[in-house]
Amino acid sequence: MKKIISITIITLFLSFNLSAQAYFGWIKNGEKAYQAKDYTTAIDEFTKVIEAKADHDKAWNNRGLCYEATNNLDKAIQDFKKAAEIKPKVSDYHFHLGRAYFNSKKYNEATIAFSTSVDLDKKNIEAYEYNVLALIELKRFKDAVDATDGALGAAKTARMYYLKGIAQDSLMDYKNANFSFSRALFYDSKNMDAQLGTAFTYSKLNEYDKAIASADKAVNIDVTNVKALSLRADINLEHKNAIKALDDLSKIITLQPENPNSYIVRAGVYQAINQHQNAIADYTKAIQLNKEDYLVYYLRAKTFEALLDYKSAIKDYETIKKYTPYDGNALKLYDDAKQRLYELNKESNNPKIVMIDPVSLKEGQLQIAKGSLKYTFKGQITDESAIEFIKINGKDASYTKDTLNPFFELEVDLSTNKEINITAFDIYQNSETWNYKLMETEIDAPVVKLMAPYASDNGMIYLDSDAPTLYVEGILSDESLIRKIMIDGANASFVLEEMNPKFSATISILNKDNFKVIAEDIYGNAIEKTFTINRENVAILADNPMGKTWVVFIENSNYSNFASLDGPTKDVTMMKSAFAKYKINNIIHKSNMSKSQLEKFFSIELRDLVRSNQVNSVLVWYAGHGKFINESGYWIPVDAKRDEEFTYFNINNLKAAMQSYSKYITHTLVVTDACESGPSFYQAMRSTPKEKNCNDWQATKFKSSQVFSSAGYELAVDNSQFTKTFANTLSANPDACIPIEIIVNKVSSAVVKGGGSQKPKFGKIAGLEDEDGTFFFMKK
Repeated sequence: MKKIISITIITLFLSFNLSAQAYFGWIKNGEKAYQAKDYTTAIDEFTKVIEAKADHDKAWNNRGLCYEATNNLDKAIQDFKKAAEIKPKVSDYHFHLGRAYFNSKKYNEATIAFSTSVDLDKKNIEAYEYNVLALIELKRFKDAVDATDGALGAAKTARMYYLKGIAQDSLMDYKNANFSFSRALFYDSKNMDAQLGTAFTYSKLNEYDKAIASADKAVNIDVTNVKALSLRADINLEHKNAIKALDDLSKIITLQPENPNSYIVRAGVYQAINQHQNAIADYTKAIQLNKEDYLVYYLRAKTFEALLDYKSAIKDYETIKKYTPYDGNALKLYDDAKQRLYELNKESNNPKIVMIDPVSLKEGQLQIAKGSLKYTFKGQITDESAIEFIKINGKDASYTKDTLNPFFELEVDLSTNKEINITAFDIYQNSETWNYKLMETEIDAPVVKLMAPYASDNGMIYLDSDAPTLYVEGILSDESLIRKIMIDGANASFVLEEMNPKFSATISILNKDNFKVIAEDIYGNAIEKTFTINRENVAILADNPMGKTWVVFIENSNYSNFASLDGPTKDVTMMKSAFAKYKINNIIHKSNMSKSQLEKFFSIELRDLVRSNQVNSVLVWYAGHGKFINESGYWIPVDAKRDEEFTYFNINNLKAAMQSYSKYITHTLVVTDACESGPSFYQAMRSTPKEKNCNDWQATKFKSSQVFSSAGYELAVDNSQFTKTFANTLSANPDACIPIEIIVNKVSSAVVKGGGSQKPKFGKIAGLEDEDGTFFFMKK
């Protein structure tokens, strides 16, 4: 039995030794890991000890320190409380518990723990300091002062005197606070916080020189210390020395250029000394750094008001509302400011109106396109103040309320409205009403006609050079004034107040095969016409000694009071085919012209075309009925009346018209396959015309004015030997060129052989300049 008891005792002894060795090792490993800041390993090791020996107070405390180091304060508090329960007489356990409470902002619990700690160890200065800090956080400043007295009884330190000064300053006991800060400096002359406390309390005691001296010492300790610079600025401001204060505030901004508060403080000083522009600059910088601080907008708005810049002020007040729509204080600031500005801006002028669409060309009238059932009326109300409402025929128009001089619009049913009434009220109840009658306008688009370069009826333009730019000139026909003309995106030049205006522009045609002309009249009727560029004949026509050569065909065949003809159409087609082999820059084909059209074309249109396009040689070919009366030749317009000479087109009128632009032309040739021209139109050749040579440079460079006409006195016939021979001569010509004299001789011979009673007439046009040149047809 004794043997059994001995074995049991030995086993228990050995087990105890093994367990003790184990947790001593865990303690050692945990402390080593804690020192190495390997808190996870340390917690694991201390936990093993606690699991092996639950009353191991050191393990609980050490694990609490690890939790505290990892900011797991709730677990730290639990472990420190357990350690203090196991060993309640250990001061450090209560100190650690109080510190965990303090860092958890549980200041009441913290003061209890710190008080227990110092009761157990009167020399635990750190516990004293934490206890004072906890009491200050609880605003128990009197208890904090008492606590510092106890600590100072144990040990006099700069830190404890400084904390005592803070508590006394919070009690507004500035005299004793100043003494405490001074004692702190006695123990530590470089203590920046104590130096600042001394300066602050001197300032509160109205001892300005001592306050500035203390602040200067603080700045000398550290010239980059923002607190020291800021305190010195505050002291200077409190004693009305704004310039020195601004100097320190500027230094702070240099040190903290991204801190918006620094700019706000300096702006406030600028504003106090009426340097409002500088204040606005600082407030603006603060806003750039923090756009959502509505108080800065308010401060800047007040500064704008000081400068009487009310528009800028109201913008800032509007911004306050935008950033803080649910902030009661901000909204109150906004409402107060808006009311103040409302009164400041009050005026008594009535609104004014500008109609944009439709335009009002006459007071009290608006022009509407004929047949419109609905129309969107657009305009602008101009006023010094915001507009309260705009109504059209009693209905609210659409506009932006917060915009000065707003644009408005509203669609109106015109089936029941023949008048428009527009009323506008501003926010001060100044009002105006405008009454307009609706006037229907034409709805036809303008007609575009190019003069230079000349365009065919299908919009084709034949260029005679490869220039990268093109001068475009034309005329617009419309019942109304023209609002805009654009050529390939460029605004054309024209007179706005002129009916049927001429227009011009120089455009780039590099790498383009067409361009567009867009025109719109004042009623919105618009046209967009595309013109095609043809460069095929540029090289062929470039070396024509006759210069730019045009052919004009007048083909009259569909008569009202004379027999209609098929011949002129065939003749013109035949001649066009013959001219295809020759250097002709442009062909104008006019059909079935009335007397007024003939007169206008030769006196105005052809003149302008020749001048604008710099034409050198012109051939005018007439095919249609003709008359020879009283030694005068006439072309019969399609609207002419039988036996009414006045309704005929006298060829002498053609000569008169051509005289006005003969100075632009070197060679003029009139061919009339209708009747004899008459002696007053031409000077007949006395003999058979002498044929000119193509190599005769004088013949091409010297002026010529010639006429070639069939010699019949009666109306035209459908089969013209005259035209047929003219065309065949051109087509069969084997040479590089052919002068008109050769063609005249061929045609005259053929007409006579064909049984013609009279030979065709050829001569110079009387009254037009002629230098004995001639008209050559140059082959391509």
